[in-house]
Amino acid sequence: MKNKHVLFLTPFFYPHVGGVEKHVYQISILLVRKGFSVSVVTVKHNKNLKAYEEVKGIKIYRIPYFPSNKLAKYKIWPWFVKYRNLFHSSDIIHCHDVFFWYFPFRFLLPQKKVYTTFHGYESYPVSQKAIIIRKISEKLSFGNICIGRFIEKWYGTKADYISYGGVNIVQSSKLKVKSDNALFIGRLDEQTGIKTYVDAIELIRKKVPNFKLTVIGDGKFKNQIIKQVNLIGWKKNPEKYFSSHRFAFVSRYLSILEAMAAKRLVFAVHDNPIKKDYLKMSPFAKNSIITSSPQELADKVEFYIKHPSAEKKLIEKGYAWVSKQTWERVTDTYVRLWSK
Repeated sequence: MKNKHVLFLTPFFYPHVGGVEKHVYQISILLVRKGFSVSVVTVKHNKNLKAYEEVKGIKIYRIPYFPSNKLAKYKIWPWFVKYRNLFHSSDIIHCHDVFFWYFPFRFLLPQKKVYTTFHGYESYPVSQKAIIIRKISEKLSFGNICIGRFIEKWYGTKADYISYGGVNIVQSSKLKVKSDNALFIGRLDEQTGIKTYVDAIELIRKKVPNFKLTVIGDGKFKNQIIKQVNLIGWKKNPEKYFSSHRFAFVSRYLSILEAMAAKRLVFAVHDNPIKKDYLKMSPFAKNSIITSSPQELADKVEFYIKHPSAEKKLIEKGYAWVSKQTWERVTDTYVRLWSK
């Protein structure tokens, strides 16, 4: 497979911050090291970004940003027509959710190998339209990777491989944090559970008055929570902040894995059936605390504050599992898929 040209299509990419962005970035770096030529096509989310640049051997092409409306997405296809040589020169085309971008070219280049990785879910309840779009993407792809087993259940996807992302394992901090506090990383919206965490903090403080929650992120709920938490906005390499906090209040795969790698006990929350399966159908569910209400979360936090030995036991089990979830392993999954 060496010396093959891989083209990734992804909604956002470096330097944009997010789980999918980091996923594509990490595997791209490792593929370059393995001898692959890697190009990425993404949206130019900031007008100050270059239309083309190379970062660590990755060739990045940015589509001009279009306003969010129903017709805007179709303007992507003329851009691809102009840069169609990217498709012709690639041995492998791999879409991250956005198979729609490649849809018309699937019929123009029927022998070109194209694959899809399905990340997360759009919203709840899951719309019939979303299910149909994913099923079409699956059927027109030569193979796929699902980030989470819940996707098979909710979208009817037959996964070639299941993954939960990866981490870079480094020397992790021991539990030296003296104060009782927690760290949240993620967007401040419905899918990350930030409101449940903030409501739980009010309950926790009735018994642990000095309990603090640091929030790394931004979003539409910012003004609603700013008085109850220590909000520090987005930070580069946010996972390094786990070392100064006792607990991890995170509910998305990437942050959960990074918290476990930092040897921090994970408290994840859900408020709908698909998010429940997103968490509970995962292999790390038994080594983390999964709750559905502020009161339940507060009770669990109070329990583990009082029982550090039980906390340590879960942390060690989580670390043993996550130590095997390296980006190298994720990258090998992609190579195996393309080799089938």
